[in-house]
Amino acid sequence: MQKFLSLSYLSSISALGVATCCVLPMAMMLLGLGGTWLAVFGKIAAASYYVLAISSVLVAVSWILAFQKQSLARLKWWLTGSTAITVLAWVIVFNETWINDYLIMRM
Repeated sequence: MQKFLSLSYLSSISALGVATCCVLPMAMMLLGLGGTWLAVFGKIAAASYYVLAISSVLVAVSWILAFQKQSLARLKWWLTGSTAITVLAWVIVFNETWINDYLIMRM
C-alpha cells in the first residue's frame, strides 16, 4: 500500500512538472531568465498527456486500494493532496493557452 501512495505522489508531482512545461518558460522569460535552454521544454510537452493519464490512474488505484484495505480514514489527507496536485496539473494543461496569453500581455 505504501508503494502505491509513494507512486501516487511522485506521479502527481511529475504530472505537475510536465503540465507547466509550456507555461514555465514564459514565466521565466517574464522574470528575465530566458535562454536557448528553454527549447528543451518542447520535447517534454509531447509527453504531457501520457504522464497526466498515468498519474491519474495511479492516484485512482491508490484510492481504490486504500478503500479496499479499509485504511481510507488514515490516508485520506495523503490521497487528497495527491489528487489535488494531479487535478491542478490537468487544469494547467487545459488552460495553457490562456495562461500563456496572459503572461505575454504582462511582458
